[in-house]
Amino acid sequence: MTPQPPAGPDSGGAPVGRRLVLGMLGLGAAGLATAPYLQNGLEAFLGSAADKDPTGLTGLLPNGGGFRYYSVASSVPRKGPESYRLTIDGLVDRPATYTLDDLRAMEQTRLVRDVQCVTGWRVPDTPFEGVRLSRLLAAAGIKPEAGAVRFTCFDGTYSESLTLRQAGREDVLVALRMRDKPLTHAHGGPVRLYVTPMYFYKSAKWLSGITVTREVRPGYWEERGYDVDAWVGRSNGRDDAPTV
Repeated sequence: MTPQPPAGPDSGGAPVGRRLVLGMLGLGAAGLATAPYLQNGLEAFLGSAADKDPTGLTGLLPNGGGFRYYSVASSVPRKGPESYRLTIDGLVDRPATYTLDDLRAMEQTRLVRDVQCVTGWRVPDTPFEGVRLSRLLAAAGIKPEAGAVRFTCFDGTYSESLTLRQAGREDVLVALRMRDKPLTHAHGGPVRLYVTPMYFYKSAKWLSGITVTREVRPGYWEERGYDVDAWVGRSNGRDDAPTV
C-alpha cells in the first residue's frame, strides 16, 4: 500500500465498533499473523476492516504480509473490469483510454523486489507484474515540450509525479498483479503504479489518470513535506538499503 499515515475520522461513514477494534488489537498482540496458514485470511480481514475504519487504528496493526493499510480518502469506490478506466492525456499526440482488459492483453513485466515504506517497514521479495509505464507513454507519443508525468487516482484525493526520465525506467510499472495474484482493492487494485527504486508512497494506489506535463507537480505527500525524488536510502533523511 501507499505509505500514508492513517486517515482522520470519516464523518460520513459508519464508526468501527469498540469490540471490533479491541478484537483487532488482540490479534496483533497475540501475534496470530505469524502463523503462515492464517496470513492470507488475516490480511484480507485487515484490508476489509481498514476500508471501513474511520479511526485509522487498522493501519497500526501487524499482519502476515507485512503491509499496512493506509488511505488519505474517507472512502474509495471499488472498480472492476466493467467500470475501470485508465486515461492518458496532457502533452501527448494520441490521448488514450484503457480498460482493465486492454491492460491485461498487453505484454506483462514481472519484477521481484523489496518494498520499502518511508515510515520504516519493509516487505522483502515482493512480486509485482504489469505493463511498463514507458510502453504506454510511447504509444501515446510524447510532445517535445514534455518533462514530467502526473498520476491521479480514483479515490479522488491522491496524486503523484515523476520526471519523464524517471517514468521511462524499465522498473516502473502500471501494475495489475502483486504476489502473483490480481491486485486487491486494499492494495490499490485493480491497477496501481509501482516505482521499484523509490519509497512506496510514489507507487500510487487506485491509479486512474496519467497526464504528461511540462514540469513536475508535487504529489499529495510531497505537498506535505516528503521528498519529490524519493529514492530508497537517498531521500527523506533515511538510510535504508536500496530496493534494487
